[in-house]
Amino acid sequence: MFRSALSRRRALAFIASTLVAAGILTSVTSGAVAQESATPIPMGLVQTAEDLPECAVAEIGALPEGMDAATVYTIVPEESKARYRVQEELAQVGANEAVGETQAIAGQFGFGEDGLPLPCSRFDVDLRTLQSDQAKRDNYLYRNTLEAEKYPLATFVLRAVEGMDAPLQEGQETTLRLIGDLTLRDETKLVAWEAKVTLADGALTGTAATMFEMSDFGIEPPSVPVVLSLDETIRLEVDLTARPV
Repeated sequence: MFRSALSRRRALAFIASTLVAAGILTSVTSGAVAQESATPIPMGLVQTAEDLPECAVAEIGALPEGMDAATVYTIVPEESKARYRVQEELAQVGANEAVGETQAIAGQFGFGEDGLPLPCSRFDVDLRTLQSDQAKRDNYLYRNTLEAEKYPLATFVLRAVEGMDAPLQEGQETTLRLIGDLTLRDETKLVAWEAKVTLADGALTGTAATMFEMSDFGIEPPSVPVVLSLDETIRLEVDLTARPV
């Protein structure tokens, strides 16, 4: 999932260059440790969780200062993507899947001496750069649904991992549950992602997905004549490549 300090600077510059004026180069989030669970938490919103640690203030796309990580992987935005999927019915088109994606993604993933993930690994996605096959849809989401100028980032902070009790093995895909705080607009909710991760040739690659209802994050469904109906379930997906700092 997860290159050099130069890669991290590129990723941060890609997202943060227009955030300076907004004064939001730091954010407060909470993070977590790897855990085991007898009953896997299903993908989506997590109603209850115990013993999840907290994280200090951190820069966008970075681990908190002073974090004692044996290895830190930094997302390579040119090799990564984040996207949404929503089912809709359009006038004169019929059933359709709206898909918007971006490569404006920055983040870091820390691992301890034991090869297990550390609290506060995170990634941030610039929602202002999402693009679908319809410019009108993109503009509406930017100005109305997501209010992306006011809330430019979606942030995920890892708080627990299910399904990983040993270091990743070279070339072997591992299926995990990633549990942590997802922040959209001004709402933060605990969610679980289904993920598949591979360590190969020094790079972490992986995919992850989660789902939630628009109302969970205070998102108003689009109301435009061309949209006849809309499934208010949003599916978020990320395809990540990260390399050691």
